[in-house]
Amino acid sequence: METTHCVIHGDARTLDGVPDASVHLVVTSPPYPMIGMWDGLFSALDPTIGPCLARGDGVAAFESMHRQLDPTWAACARVLVPGGLLCVNVGDATRTLAGTFRIWHNHVRILQGAAAAGFTPLPDVLWRKPTNAPTRFLGSGMLPAGAYATYEHEYVLILRKGDPRPFPTPEARANRRASAVFWEERNTLYSDVWTDLRGAPQAPVAGGRRSAAFPFDLPWRLVLMHSCYGDTVLDPFAGTGTTGLAAAAAGRNSVMLDRDPALIAVIRATVARAVSVGIVRASARLGAHRAFVSARTALGRPPGHHNRPHDVPVVTAQETDLEVRMPLAVREIGEILAFETGGPATDA
Repeated sequence: METTHCVIHGDARTLDGVPDASVHLVVTSPPYPMIGMWDGLFSALDPTIGPCLARGDGVAAFESMHRQLDPTWAACARVLVPGGLLCVNVGDATRTLAGTFRIWHNHVRILQGAAAAGFTPLPDVLWRKPTNAPTRFLGSGMLPAGAYATYEHEYVLILRKGDPRPFPTPEARANRRASAVFWEERNTLYSDVWTDLRGAPQAPVAGGRRSAAFPFDLPWRLVLMHSCYGDTVLDPFAGTGTTGLAAAAAGRNSVMLDRDPALIAVIRATVARAVSVGIVRASARLGAHRAFVSARTALGRPPGHHNRPHDVPVVTAQETDLEVRMPLAVREIGEILAFETGGPATDA
């Protein structure tokens, strides 16, 4: 099998160059409204935003920023297949304007914008970022009615286009079974609170600004949870290309899009690392599963089913055809990166 990965210089609000109903999963993290590092970008898109911030009209600025994001959710609805999923990582913002401190609920406004575009919201994930720092607070500390809770979580919103995705042919159903996750992986992936993902290092990228990248494991998990081998994953705010790397490493296709032309080469370089990353991840998945089987068997509870591709015990019948595949080689086809994807993988 071969997967292909395309990097487009373009606007997330239109997704020009991405055909209708050609994408199975969107994984992205947009600029966060009311976070200072994004003020310039939003103000360039809508010249009324800067004056709103200057006069302390946060309500108007917040709404105007989200009106720049709303077309993206409509464009995602256009390019997703029926039943395709939209996964949006976003944090809420705290800010003081005109002497008043408050929180701005970005996740709520994105849910509203996506619902207006026709999406159905599904249970989301709360990403609670682990930290080694001592407990912090906002406000007056020990004095009642003047201190505020530490705010160190973000959301992974999950929405679906229409009804659940169909798998109408025997080939589609077989591919879905091959794309399954192990029982013990499922118990971590589908938890509604993720506490074991640290934020990614924010190294400077083009122009010296912070990358605002999310950690590899965030898109990696979502790709395993919500797509099948050979599906196409889109990130309309590709940034440094982490979503494309996760898709390629997991045997999926990707389309990466960003409006900053200086990031196109960065994205391609990130996705090109998929062979080494994919081999490590595939080997780790199988090694962890064998360790799980040994531990469970030692407790007198051996798994009751058998996985044929990897010749290992598994807990459920849904895992019997599961294949852990990985990219084996990469080649360039014009502007496209293509990976030969093989499997089943063997653990190191």
